[in-house]
Amino acid sequence: MVIISSREFRDNQKKYFDLVDQNEQVIVQRSKRKSYMLSPLTEIDRMSTNPELIAKIKKAEEEIAAGKVIQIKDQKNIWESIL
Repeated sequence: MVIISSREFRDNQKKYFDLVDQNEQVIVQRSKRKSYMLSPLTEIDRMSTNPELIAKIKKAEEEIAAGKVIQIKDQKNIWESIL
């Protein structure tokens, strides 16, 4: 684990991003009461911040709440329930 000041981070960002890429934990202290941990985004993180995906999920949740669902009666013959 590496703990650095915000100034040190600003001056050497590449170095600390490279450390994070090598699975090193990097903590940036902004003040005595504020600290931040650097970590790379995963594909799941990216999807969870995608506004289009979030809108589709909210719409689907509304449809479920309104009862607009298709019940699968036979798992071995899914298409029969859908079509």
